Amino acid sequence: MVPDATFTSYYGRPVVKPSPWELDIPAYLFLGGLAAGSSLLGAGADLSDRPVLRRAGRLGALAAISLSLVALVRDLGRPSRFLNMMRVLKPTSPMSVGTWILTAYGPGAAVAGAAEAARLLPINLGLIGRLLDVAARPAGLAAAGVAPAVASYTGVLLSDTATPAWHDAHRELPFLFVSSAAAASGGFGMLTAPLDEAGPARRMAVGGALAELAIEQRMEHSMGLSAETLHTGTAGTLMKASKALTLGGALGAAFLGGRSRTAAAISGAALMAGSACTRFGVFEAGQHSAKDPKYTVVPQRERLNRRRAGGNQPTTEEAR
Repeated sequence: MVPDATFTSYYGRPVVKPSPWELDIPAYLFLGGLAAGSSLLGAGADLSDRPVLRRAGRLGALAAISLSLVALVRDLGRPSRFLNMMRVLKPTSPMSVGTWILTAYGPGAAVAGAAEAARLLPINLGLIGRLLDVAARPAGLAAAGVAPAVASYTGVLLSDTATPAWHDAHRELPFLFVSSAAAASGGFGMLTAPLDEAGPARRMAVGGALAELAIEQRMEHSMGLSAETLHTGTAGTLMKASKALTLGGALGAAFLGGRSRTAAAISGAALMAGSACTRFGVFEAGQHSAKDPKYTVVPQRERLNRRRAGGNQPTTEEAR
């Protein structure tokens, strides 16, 4: 009897090269999502006459996208590399498209945030202040229009790589990141706005959190073998923390967030922390799946066996 073949690779080395990204990238993923959701909240608050929530959304978006770009440039090594990516627009490249999405989003978020910051200054900026006041609403609405793309393209970016856990999650990952961004930005709104203005933020937070939990569960079932990486090591710890914080924050927002300022702040902080854990957990799962050849070799052999059993015609996924 010949024993069953086991997965292996040359000298046990990874078949897929792990990404060279460090923790700057999951921070960039989280902050970009927070900025996008905050822009949507700020624009909605502006149209519904909620000045404190509007200010929080616009300033939060400005701060988050600024820190996000700092993390991205730090990973790239120097700012000129970001500018170099703008020399062409390649629709088939999520990284190229993402660069232009950020370029389209940034000016609107910057002008709207600067207008709110100018109103807080103890001095009168004169003509500059008046121009910012006039441009604030159009800029905020423009940023809100691009915000959904900012929140989702990073999921497409990760799933378009050869990293097993990220690629296996390609159907759900963009939706997971969007819902997680909604939970985080809703939580930020609850943390910074008074109860009488934070209603939209609470609804956004609860809806985003529930969607995130449901999509994450579906993603685990569709990933196959690589879903193991979401339950082991650092990624497992982060994903468990994400589920606990997100569920706890959603329950607090739904039942106590409209009654107690303290409960709203705690729930909002929990939702933001849960969203960050989701990004870092997915990142760590992908890195682990690339380093272990099992997550590349075993699915390949299973697909090959299915092809042999069903004929020589490849499946749509294999052809892609």
